[in-house]
Amino acid sequence: MASNNFIDYVKLVCRSGKGGAGSHHFFRAKGLPNGGPDGGDGGRGGHIILEGNSQLWTLLHLQYQKHVFAKDGEGGGENLRSGAQGADIVLQVPLGTVARSVETGEQLLEITEHGQRLVLVPGGRGGLGNDHFKTSTNQAPEYAQPGEPAIEALIVLELKLLADVGLVGFPNAGKSTLLSVVSAAKPKIADYAFTTLVPNLGVVAYRDYKSFVMADIPGIIEGAAEGRGLGTRFLRHIERNSMLLFMIACDSPDIAAEYEILLGELRQFNPELLDKTRLLAITKTDMLDEELEAEMRASLPADMPPTVFISSLTNKNIQPLKDMIWKALHTG
Repeated sequence: MASNNFIDYVKLVCRSGKGGAGSHHFFRAKGLPNGGPDGGDGGRGGHIILEGNSQLWTLLHLQYQKHVFAKDGEGGGENLRSGAQGADIVLQVPLGTVARSVETGEQLLEITEHGQRLVLVPGGRGGLGNDHFKTSTNQAPEYAQPGEPAIEALIVLELKLLADVGLVGFPNAGKSTLLSVVSAAKPKIADYAFTTLVPNLGVVAYRDYKSFVMADIPGIIEGAAEGRGLGTRFLRHIERNSMLLFMIACDSPDIAAEYEILLGELRQFNPELLDKTRLLAITKTDMLDEELEAEMRASLPADMPPTVFISSLTNKNIQPLKDMIWKALHTG
């Protein structure tokens, strides 16, 4: 799932550290040949931890780190001395990262906040030393616990971009152009299909120093949910968007039909996507005169989402579009 610099899927072999063994040492000193047990506890094995980092937007830095092995805990010592804890490994990940077990498919955790730390694979607990097992009837226990074993797991890290607005549309609908106009993002733009091969994020400045995050999702085509075109490769990113802005070019032969195709692809991928708030932008309307635009507006079915006619080339209705998005984000 990659381009040169965008990686949203990595598979890792993870192994936590095993716990150190407890000690079964006995105190010996001149004049005290029969001193009691003084074996210390073993140290915990190292955890493997994920930490959210808002400065990251890709899993690229983990692409070639196929094996992640934490350090083992050290054994306990004499005089109730505990063994050293195995060093943890902390993996920095972008917000929106989900960890899954390859074996079961179960979602183990997700990282959604900067600085959030969650244990992905826990280290083994250290064993108790023999001092813990002395009793009134057993003053010299020979037993100490071994440390818990390491845990090895095959883990998939999957990134789902966190954005307020996800742009949904066929290739050449003008999604990248809109993002480049309303934010500082600089996606690749060309007049052929599938120019955008990776998602792009942009922060959109709004009134009174407010802002929201917009995500340009690579173009969907009919049959994407079944693997055509880019398939479902980037549809997962739409799952984390608060709302969806559908974009359809004004030269579409049938805007309503194109909208239904887009809805159908989302429904097939994940029906819950249709529960999100939707807006519709009819793009490239610098090609229309007022009469044609009025005819097109009148021809739209009544059940279409709130609609705005825009042109990123001339900035037509860009501010009203921002107003609609802001209102939708803050009224649910």
